[in-house]
Amino acid sequence: VQLVESGGGLVQPGGSLGLSCVASGGLFQILNMAWYRQGPGKQRELVASITHGGITDTADPVKGRFTVSRDNAKNTVYLQMNSLELEDTAVYYCHAKLIFAGGSSTEYWGQGTQVTVHS
Repeated sequence: VQLVESGGGLVQPGGSLGLSCVASGGLFQILNMAWYRQGPGKQRELVASITHGGITDTADPVKGRFTVSRDNAKNTVYLQMNSLELEDTAVYYCHAKLIFAGGSSTEYWGQGTQVTVHS
């Protein structure tokens, strides 16, 4: 599985930005997907997730502002970011997790896309 993100850029506080992540490899419909981010001098953190069944969750710092969704027909997961704040500045990474029947799993990461919130 290969993950390719797009949509990062520079935005002013209060603005919006949408990220996309296209997965290749033919397994998208059974992948649990997520977005992580790593800000300057910070550890990588989970931002939002969506299971292969469409159940979503968002981290408290972005709850109510960010929305994760997926389109299985396009092998794509999205992150819509509204009301962006300076603290949202980070490299955003697409993540995929494939869980096998026996309980083991394997993970995949995209290369990351930079989001900069700057006035």
